[in-house]
Amino acid sequence: MDEKTSPKVPDAEAPSRYLPGLSAKLLLLTILFVMVAEVLVFVPSVSNFRRQWLMERLAAAQIASLVAEAAPGGQLPTMLRDELLNSARVKAIAVKRESSRVLIIEMDMPAEVDASYDLRNASWPTLIADALMVYFASDDNIIRVVGDAGFHQGATIDVVMEEWPLKEAMVGYGLGILGLSILISVITAALVYLALDALLVKPMTKLTRNMVRFGEQPEDSSRIILPSERRDEIGTAERELSAMQHELSQTLSQKTRLAALGLAVSKINHDLRNILSSAQLLSDRLATVKDPTVQRLVPKLIASLDRAIRLCVHTLDFGQAHEVSPARMRFELAPLVNEIGDSLGLPRAGMIAWNLDIEEELEVDADRDQLYRVLSNLCRNAVQALEAEGETAGEIMVVARREGAVAIIDVADTGTGVPEKAQERLFQAFQSVARKGGSGLGLAIASELVQAHGGEIALVSNDGGATFRVTIPDVVVELKRARQRRA
Repeated sequence: MDEKTSPKVPDAEAPSRYLPGLSAKLLLLTILFVMVAEVLVFVPSVSNFRRQWLMERLAAAQIASLVAEAAPGGQLPTMLRDELLNSARVKAIAVKRESSRVLIIEMDMPAEVDASYDLRNASWPTLIADALMVYFASDDNIIRVVGDAGFHQGATIDVVMEEWPLKEAMVGYGLGILGLSILISVITAALVYLALDALLVKPMTKLTRNMVRFGEQPEDSSRIILPSERRDEIGTAERELSAMQHELSQTLSQKTRLAALGLAVSKINHDLRNILSSAQLLSDRLATVKDPTVQRLVPKLIASLDRAIRLCVHTLDFGQAHEVSPARMRFELAPLVNEIGDSLGLPRAGMIAWNLDIEEELEVDADRDQLYRVLSNLCRNAVQALEAEGETAGEIMVVARREGAVAIIDVADTGTGVPEKAQERLFQAFQSVARKGGSGLGLAIASELVQAHGGEIALVSNDGGATFRVTIPDVVVELKRARQRRA
């Protein structure tokens, strides 16, 4: 497919060119949240500053009222009065006591007051709202402020003043708080950003880049992430991702191997069948030889060749969705096991003993060729395990019995047993290789054939050698189980 007709694959990193990345979003959100926190600090701060500023004006007015009260006749010279009012930065002062006596000092009293504030019982929401309104007030506003007089119990002091000095002070204070808030926000945001970027953003970016890189070529094991030694959630994610990538890479390699194996088998299958057919014709000619030994061995040779030809025909059945159903029949088990022993050259004098514990009349309800393959694989594995021990003599035992409508066959050897690593995936194709040069298909094929009969195969003992148990129920039992599963 050329470039004009090939579908366009979206670039995995394209969105980051146009949209802010995780680091930029983290920085913006950090600055935003810190500024919100600073605003929450700024509002009560300016409210408290306004209250303190007004309380200072009331305190200065109290001092002026005390001076006025101490004057002869309660009358102050005009110059002294103006100086006291200017010092307190108010235009009028009124002091009320329980006796209702009022002391008033005033100069140039305005005709109208724009707003009145009582600091005696003001709540925090009211103080905050009044403080914020100062920034929007007109410069020529006149306000009235009432507070408690500190020099006499129950006395109050009432002053009239211009609001612009308060606004000027609050603007200066607000600018100072704003500058400090911006500085604190920048420092805090930088520290939080650097910490979160190192702890979260960079590891997440590493994970994302590795997933994209691994997805481009998952068969390449060098692209698997190397997990760090972190013990938190990021470390767990790295380890789990690494394990998943290892498993996926192995699965893809296995599928590639299976595909290559299937292609190779399909190529040799035709030629192998022709070779076996020629060998079968030659074995038919041997049947005419009158030698007793030849007459004893030729039927077994012909049976083996027939079985090999049928196996070639159904070679590609392994791994398909629907396997060939077993052609079940009742037959005696002992002759089949003896045939397997002859094909493997058992017993071998001084090397491998071949012991059978099978009653002559014991019958099995199964597909003869398929059961031959199952037991042949198990016995061949046992022979190879004993041969791997060198000159040490060993023994292979086949023990069979019936329990009701179920045939139980044990194949045991006196070898070293199945390695612990191979036991984890004993009956999986290409996963149960227990010896060098093995294909890992023998036990997988045996398990598949046994399951097709509704039976089970398992490693029942690994102490002093491996013991595999094959359980084959009669067809009546299997039909009952099938009906129960459907129900």
